[in-house]
Amino acid sequence: MSEAASTAGLFDCRDAYAQTLLALAESDPRIVAVVNDSVGSSKLNGFRTRFPERLINVGIAEQTLVGVGAGLANGGKIPFVSGAACFLTARALEQIKADIAYSRANVKLCGISSGVAYGELGPTHHSIEDLAWLRPMANLTVIVPSDPWETAEAIKAAAALDGPVFVRISRMPTPALERATPRFEIGKAEILQTGHDVALIANGVMVHRALVAAEALARDGIEARVVNLSTLTPLDESAILEAAATGAIVTVEEHSVRGGLGGAVAEVVATRAPCPMRILGFPGFLPTGSAEWLMEHHGLTADGIAQAARGLLAGRG
Repeated sequence: MSEAASTAGLFDCRDAYAQTLLALAESDPRIVAVVNDSVGSSKLNGFRTRFPERLINVGIAEQTLVGVGAGLANGGKIPFVSGAACFLTARALEQIKADIAYSRANVKLCGISSGVAYGELGPTHHSIEDLAWLRPMANLTVIVPSDPWETAEAIKAAAALDGPVFVRISRMPTPALERATPRFEIGKAEILQTGHDVALIANGVMVHRALVAAEALARDGIEARVVNLSTLTPLDESAILEAAATGAIVTVEEHSVRGGLGGAVAEVVATRAPCPMRILGFPGFLPTGSAEWLMEHHGLTADGIAQAARGLLAGRG
């Protein structure tokens, strides 16, 4: 597996989202799409062509976006509310809290182009706090898919679940992960590689980098367990405890180091199975720059993950 900049063998998870939603809508007339002037960025042009009467564009009005989604759900529809993750979650946080999570509305929130995918547009477009303010909300399922296959499976599972869901959908070029027995289940972690020396826990676009890091560690004689913790709520605590049994955990996410994947894992480890941890992510507001540069600058690369694991193990010894 390679981190080369070439787009060969890499995929945009928005395509998997759009194709899956269109296929679901073909068989279920309750499914509708709601956007905030984001048809193109959500890649829903095909949906609009096929079902023009089932796509509602509220314009650049995120609070209205979420409110309309809640109203449609109350009317028996299954709305997929789709917009840039930074605006969908920040501008409409109160509506997500009150109209969706508290009310248990059957709305599927789709945060498009998450993390630092809009890198060159700067801090206003970085979505690196979304998981921190959504994860504590009761009733809201939170999913961070790792690749196109898991994105498609997450959308299918979200449609089938009776209740509110947030799916974080990346636009960054991502490889399709190799899986011996592909199976997606909400609330269940995916063990991509076993190992007893250290556990690498990742989600989203960081999963394939964790796998590359594990390969590098293996060349040093370090056996790394690689866990794809794509569902943050509900959390697979048993998978975290199994990871802690290795004696050391490195978490890595395209998110702030506060309140996201690392925070969720640390809450379980600190209270039930204390062990050394490193939380890799972004330290705070980020400058303008390409997504790749931002991640390299903050060690969110295969080499950075491997170095963190080596340092953790050296400190433990």
